[in-house]
Amino acid sequence: MAIVKPFKGIRPPKEMVAQLACLPYDVMNSEEAARMAEGKPNSLLHITRAEIDCEPGIDIHSETVYEKAVSNFKTFREKGWLKQDAEARYYIYAQTMNGVTQYGIVGAAACEDYWNGVIKKHELTRPDKEEDRMVLTRYLNANIEPVFFSYKAVPELDEIVSSIVENETAEYDFVAEDGFGHHFWPVWDAQTNRRIEALFATRVESTYVADGHHRTAAAARIGLERKAANPNHTGSEPYNFFMAVHFPDNQLQIIDYNRVVKDLNGLNKEEFVSRLNEVFEVEEKGSNEFKPTRLHEFSMYLDGSWYRLMAKPGSYNDSDPIATLDVTVLSNHVLDNILGIEDLRTTQRCDFVGGIRGLSELKRRVDAGEHAVAFALFPVSMQQLIDIADSGNIMPPKTTWFEPKLRSGLVINPLD
Repeated sequence: MAIVKPFKGIRPPKEMVAQLACLPYDVMNSEEAARMAEGKPNSLLHITRAEIDCEPGIDIHSETVYEKAVSNFKTFREKGWLKQDAEARYYIYAQTMNGVTQYGIVGAAACEDYWNGVIKKHELTRPDKEEDRMVLTRYLNANIEPVFFSYKAVPELDEIVSSIVENETAEYDFVAEDGFGHHFWPVWDAQTNRRIEALFATRVESTYVADGHHRTAAAARIGLERKAANPNHTGSEPYNFFMAVHFPDNQLQIIDYNRVVKDLNGLNKEEFVSRLNEVFEVEEKGSNEFKPTRLHEFSMYLDGSWYRLMAKPGSYNDSDPIATLDVTVLSNHVLDNILGIEDLRTTQRCDFVGGIRGLSELKRRVDAGEHAVAFALFPVSMQQLIDIADSGNIMPPKTTWFEPKLRSGLVINPLD
């Protein structure tokens, strides 16, 4: 069963939260971070992307950048822009997109659960990205940004969250620049906090990493590192836990994660379409955007036209949790067999576009000559994600895209 503890969060004053909170570090580059933080001296980007306060062009993994993050974190606390709660508690974090709100419980997940398989993952991680987050955590001695978890919905937890949301005024309530709403309630009542902890320990068998595999792995490795360095280790130290927002699975929706490819591997348009006909029923749709509406249906944009691709029987295996995925079908039959792209983790010929940007972004990239062809996929379901994680399998790269992204800075988890 899942271990999820309350913690003494470090948080901004309510009048400052809208300016301080920011998008996660990994959805932007340095230039974009600098623009987002412009005119906002209290934006958390000065900590999560501290290179924006260093000389232009600096190596973002340099000691100078990490030290600047520490200096800025210290300044934020000295100025009262971040203050620590006196008591350990959970927090409710809700997000609203397109009129739909999802409610998560912010708590400290156990590093132990990552190693024993209670926390389940569906993606592989890259050691270099893990190391970067580990270094920042070592310097700051805190989980500065949360990870995004899910769990199979528990009615009793839903009831607690609903009671708090319906009967208490949100501590934070703002709409970010992207139009998404963010709402936040500390769980003040001690008995309610104990009840939440007990329900996780008795009713939640597993939690699932939705977004933040590298931060999760880094936090778990930090826990091991500090355990090994502490001869008086008990298991209750703060470094044994890391901050995660836990959302019930029935409130989440995964958005499509699409592909654009730079070239046709030496084929002309007619030859490429002919090869596609071996695996798909290909129907040209003309200039009108076409979006997939079901599993095994794909959209393609090529040479100014949209196409509907319907995978033929035999190109997928619905009894296999990996082989049934449309990303697998596309990777095996098109990207690999036709276009010669064998490893999506290392190729420079393929890029990935979150569905939040719309089909127009795929069209723009092809029309601009940046890419030769684009593919839009029907999104993976939460049930597919859970089935794959439960079976111990790993999804192909860049399969899931969750929106809204968690805002960083609503609460921070100190490790001391």
